[in-house]
Amino acid sequence: MIGDKSQTPTRHELLSMVRKHSKLLGKTVLDEEETPDDLEMDSGFWHNIIDMYFVCSRESRGREEDDLIFFVRKMNSEGQGPSDDGEGNSPYFVRRWAPKLDDLVGESSLIIDWRRSLYLNLIAHTSFSVTVAICSHQVLKQYHASQGKTLSPIYKVVKTVYASPSRINFHLDSRKEVETTPAYPDICFAVDDFDSTFDAVVLTDPDHCYCVLLNANDGAAFPHERKAEKGSSDISSPENVTSAGKMKSSKITLFSGFVNYQMVREAYDAGRTGFGSLLSLGHSSGKTDKIFMKGPGGRGEVEVAVSGVLDQSKVDLGPHSPIQVSKKGLDLGTIVWTAASVASTAAKNAYAAASSNRHSDEEMLPLKCCLMSISLPWENIAHDLLFKGSPPVSL
Repeated sequence: MIGDKSQTPTRHELLSMVRKHSKLLGKTVLDEEETPDDLEMDSGFWHNIIDMYFVCSRESRGREEDDLIFFVRKMNSEGQGPSDDGEGNSPYFVRRWAPKLDDLVGESSLIIDWRRSLYLNLIAHTSFSVTVAICSHQVLKQYHASQGKTLSPIYKVVKTVYASPSRINFHLDSRKEVETTPAYPDICFAVDDFDSTFDAVVLTDPDHCYCVLLNANDGAAFPHERKAEKGSSDISSPENVTSAGKMKSSKITLFSGFVNYQMVREAYDAGRTGFGSLLSLGHSSGKTDKIFMKGPGGRGEVEVAVSGVLDQSKVDLGPHSPIQVSKKGLDLGTIVWTAASVASTAAKNAYAAASSNRHSDEEMLPLKCCLMSISLPWENIAHDLLFKGSPPVSL
C-alpha cells in the first residue's frame, strides 16, 4: 500500500504508479474504455506521491531549485482561475523543503490541486538542455527523408536551462529583465544570458536554417536507484518501459523545430504581426523587437531576438550609439541592439561569408538569432516525460 510508510516504494515504483494513474493527462475527452480510475481522482493519492517522491526521498543535486516545492492552486468553481486564499492570484505558490509535507503547507493544503502539483514538481525537478544550431536546409531534407539517426549541424550551442512556471519578460533596450510573471499552465525555459550565449549564431546563407531542440536528460523524471544485488540492472525494469511497450530513453526530446533563413529575413524586413503558423513578430513597449517561432503543429513557442549584422566597414559605431536599421521604411533599430555587441572583426567575417554566399541581386544580410526562451504547456511536457518512447533527436 502506498500509505504504508513501513515499506516506502522506490522512486521507480512511484513513477510507475504515476504512469498507471495518468489517463487524464493531456486529454480533454476520454473514450469509454479510458475512464479515469478512482486513484486518479483521489487527491490523497497525489498528496502521498508528492510526500514520498519530493519530501521524504529528496535527492540533493547541488541546485538551489531542489529545495523548492511547487503547489498548484485549485481552480475556482467556474474553472477560470485560482482560488483566492489571500496569497495573491498566482496559479501556484512555492515553499522551501521541510521534513514534513503537512507542516510545509499548513492550512493551505485545502486549496492545493495535488495532482497538478505532482506533475509540476516532476517537471521543475527534471534537468533540461537546449540545443541551438545552424543547419543546411538540404541536409535537413535528407535527414527527414532517410530518417537518419544523426544530424550534422554547421554550428551549434548547447545550454543548460531550467523549467519554471513563471516567465521572464526581457527589455531588449537595456538587456535586463523587467518583470517576472506567472506562465503556468505554460512552462518557460529562459536563457538569461542569451545575448552572450548565442552571440555567434548567425545565419549567413539562404540555405541556413535556425534549429532549436529542448531535451530532458536527468533529474526527477529519470530516477537513479541503487542497482539490485548480484549486479542486475534496472534498465529493463517495467518502470522504464512506456505504455507503448518501448524502452524509455535516458534523453527525451520535448521540442524540435526549425525555420529557414528566408522566413526569418522576410519577417525581419516586413515587421508584420502575422507570419502563418510558423513566425510572428512580437511587440514590447510598442517596439518590434522579438520573433516568436511556433513548434510543429503549433505546439510550444520559441522567443528569439533577431538582429542584422551590418557591414562594419561601412558603419562607424560610436562608443554608445545603437545601430539603426531601416528596411522598406520600417524602423527596426530597436531590435538590433545585439549587433552593437558583435565584435567588429566577427561582424566583418559574417558579412564576408554572406557576400560570398549571395544567390541573387538582393543584399544578403547576416542575421544573428539569440534564443531567449521556450514555452510549452505543462501537460505536453509531463506526458512526454512519462510516456514518450520515440528516440531523441540527435544533433
